[in-house]
Parts: sequence; C-alpha cells; structure tokens
Amino acid sequence: MSIIYLDNNATTKVDPEVIEVMLPYLRDYYGNPSSMHTFGGQLGKAVKTARQQLAALLGADESEIVYTSCGTEGDNAAIRAALLAQPEKRHIITTQVEHPAVLNVCKQLETQGYSVTYLSVNSQGQLDLNELEASLTGNTALVTIMYANNETGTVFPIEQIGLRVKEHGALFHVDAVQAVGKIPLNMKNSTVDMLTLSGHKIHAPKGIGALYVRRGVRFRPLLIGGHQERGRRAGTENVPAIIALGKAAELEMLHLEEATKRERRLRDRLEQTLLATIPDCEVNGDPTQRLPNTTNIGFKYIEGEAILLSLNQYGICASSGSACTSGSLEPSHVLRAMGLPYTTLHGSIRFSLCRYTTDAEIDQVIAVMPSIVERLRALSPFKNDDAGWLQEQSLVVSQ
Repeated sequence: MSIIYLDNNATTKVDPEVIEVMLPYLRDYYGNPSSMHTFGGQLGKAVKTARQQLAALLGADESEIVYTSCGTEGDNAAIRAALLAQPEKRHIITTQVEHPAVLNVCKQLETQGYSVTYLSVNSQGQLDLNELEASLTGNTALVTIMYANNETGTVFPIEQIGLRVKEHGALFHVDAVQAVGKIPLNMKNSTVDMLTLSGHKIHAPKGIGALYVRRGVRFRPLLIGGHQERGRRAGTENVPAIIALGKAAELEMLHLEEATKRERRLRDRLEQTLLATIPDCEVNGDPTQRLPNTTNIGFKYIEGEAILLSLNQYGICASSGSACTSGSLEPSHVLRAMGLPYTTLHGSIRFSLCRYTTDAEIDQVIAVMPSIVERLRALSPFKNDDAGWLQEQSLVVSQ
C-alpha cells in the first residue's frame, strides 16, 4: 500500500537533491570546519555558500544567519536573548495559539518573575491589534508571535504588528517555522528583529534550523562554549545538515511561486469537495489569510483520532493538530482559543500538502472520507448540537 502523506506541517520528505548534496559531507568531507588544516578548513567555504543560499530565501544578509538544531532551539534562544539584552524590562507579549516551543518557555518565565500577556484570537484564529496595542508598555521587552499557525494555517499581519512593537521600543521575534518556503520573505524591509525557521519543514533533514538576527540587535547566546556562529551559538557545526538546509532553501526559492499556486489549488479542491459531500463539517481558521497548503476541517460529533486511524488503514497520513502535542488527549489549545464548539473541537483534522502532493492522492482522500465519517457517526451517540455531555467535558478540561 502506497503512502499518501498529507502531514507536511509536522515534517516533510527530504528532497532527493538535498540528500545528494549532503552525502559527500557525511562520507568524504568529515573534517571540523574550525580546524587549521586544509582538510577541515575547506568545509568553511561550503558552509558559507549554504549560509548565502538560506539568506537569499529570507531576503537577509548571510551575517544575520545563526544555525541551530531546530525550531524549538531557535525560539528558546531568541526569547532568552531578548530578555538578557534588556534585564530592566520584565514583560513579554505572545498569543494563546503559539507553538509549545514558545508557550512553555513563557510559562516557565512567569515562574521567574516575568509578566506575560497572552493575546486572544477570534473564531477565525486572528488577533485583535487593539488588544496588542493596549498590552504594550515601556516595560515590554519582547513580543513573540508566530507568522502562521501550524494547526489552522492562519497567517498573522506580521508587519502591522511589528510597526506597533517598534513604537514601544520592544524587540520583535517571529516563529516562522510554518511560513518559510510558503510565503515570500524580505527581512531587509521587515520590522522583525529575530525569526525562527526549521529545516525539516522545507524538505531538509531533521536536526537543523536557523535563527535570523537582524544586524545591530544585541544577542546573548543560549549555548555557551566555543566561538562558532560568530560567538552566537557554540558547538561544532553540523556541516552535512547545514549544506542540506542551504540546498533546500535554494530549491524553495526555485519552486515557491509554482508550488504555492499548485498546493492552493489542490487544497481548495480537497476542502470544497469534502464540505460539499459531508454534512456537518466546517473549515477552522481564516478562510483567506492562511497558508496555501493547509486546511483544518472540523467533522462534528466524532473523534479526530478515530478519523486518523481510519485514514491510516488507507495509507493516508494527516493529523489532529501539532505533532508536538500528539501525546495529549486534550483537544487542541489553538482550536479551544478560537472558541469552537466542543462537538467540532474533537473531530478536527489538519491536512497539510507539499509540492510532492498529487491530484491522484487528493482524489483518494476525497473518495474515502465520506464513508469514514458516515461510519463513525453511525457509532457515535452524539448526533446534535445539544450534546450536553460533551459540553460538560469541555468545562472539565478547561478547569
């Protein structure tokens, strides 16, 4: 049985071209780029080229790129660097729908005496910029807000947010793990001070990421040790993965416009057909301001986990939310923040596409989903919006 992979917001297939450029640095060129000898030192040139490739995708200067191990490290490094650079300020602003790599850091910082404002979202997952404006004070050290939500695909108005942040003298960090490679970026003309990305979301391997740090922004490293990354991130460079990320960035630039149009077309066909053929389902998130590859659909009165298990029998991979919280039985914190009814909350499925997704794969999902939902609803005792027990469980979970 062939696999139909529609969980690309969790991770992506490594591009074959990326694998090819990476292999020599695993097999033949294994030196340490910080070494004095030529065998190791020659790797420095390859790392520089990869840094230039990534900088080009971001519209940044190569000196503004700091390699990390993943998006989580990038988020942690950016948040803590911003606070260390402004020890007199003790206030952070974020949102209720951030990735755990941001939310859990902020929760920990609250135990250390920091004040954190968690901005709310509306039923489409969008922010109220007036709430942001009212939350900014002279004590605000950092505003950390994702570019695009990993569960719904909702895209935030980052530059509008950044203008407000700059007026109050705070630093602005953006988790762009889901946006890089899907939305054109130009950091030279941006209000963003720091931006996080992860290689395995753009067809590079796991274990490599990067943090954009605008020139002039004071940055204290999270990892302290050697002089690597201009003193901003200690540790011997993961050269094969850095080379891979550079190539992946180059390919994203090459395919961005075409892939965006194609993914949007496939997503819309999947979404519109499911809405037309399956009763009592709806799209979660902003219908227009969202990633081109993502749809999150709520199927009322059934459990998302049951849908995923049924899809898995056909070799179809999707998800019910962030892979980083998949071990939890609690409903998505993102969908709860949007105020979705409990009858929809548990039955929401995210399909996330990539440039390898085909029309035939979408056809297969369209073919099996109606019968899956019909069968699961026939087994469900909850057939209407007056499912009082479900609502009671919602109140228990939220307490």
